[in-house]
Amino acid sequence: MELVVIRHGETQANAEGRYQGALDIGLNESGQRHIARLADEAAATQAPFDRLLASPLLRTRESAATLSRQLGLPVELVPAFRERDVGLFEGLTQVEARTRYPELWARNITRRWAESPPGGETIDEVIARVSQGLTELASTMQGERILLVAHGVVAKVIRAVTMAGFDDFFEWQLPNGGMLSVRLSLADGGPLRFSRPLDGGD
Repeated sequence: MELVVIRHGETQANAEGRYQGALDIGLNESGQRHIARLADEAAATQAPFDRLLASPLLRTRESAATLSRQLGLPVELVPAFRERDVGLFEGLTQVEARTRYPELWARNITRRWAESPPGGETIDEVIARVSQGLTELASTMQGERILLVAHGVVAKVIRAVTMAGFDDFFEWQLPNGGMLSVRLSLADGGPLRFSRPLDGGD
């Protein structure tokens, strides 16, 4: 199974460098235009998609709706691929987060595997959630070509567990409207090849 992941188009929070997480924010005009161009390109490819999946958040639903019109595929919402909730940091820029929560910022709290800003999800929890979603896709959609509209951290996890490992997890970033292609198979026990390091605190 081929899984093509597209990160949703730009939102105003993206443009301002804010943590979005679970906030339900729609696309800005730039994001709408970019996704429209991307949908035209996707429709013109020789290899058609069999399914169109999306995170249930507004920015991914809006992006997927544009792709749906061009590809002629219904959008299927998959909660496993929603963005990481970053709790107290949501809606803040890095400068604002550092100013309001200096102790948390000093601990580099968003980059710790088993901890998170209060009210948020740990990276380990997101890895487990996304990995379960990938396993379910691999078990039910073998032989299909799937387009998934998702988020930045979700794309990081998918790339890390299927093809690249975790060495550059915090450095690598899929841009808004960017595309990542991976292959999922149940051969050799499952679609996931890598586990995150056990000894890292950050």
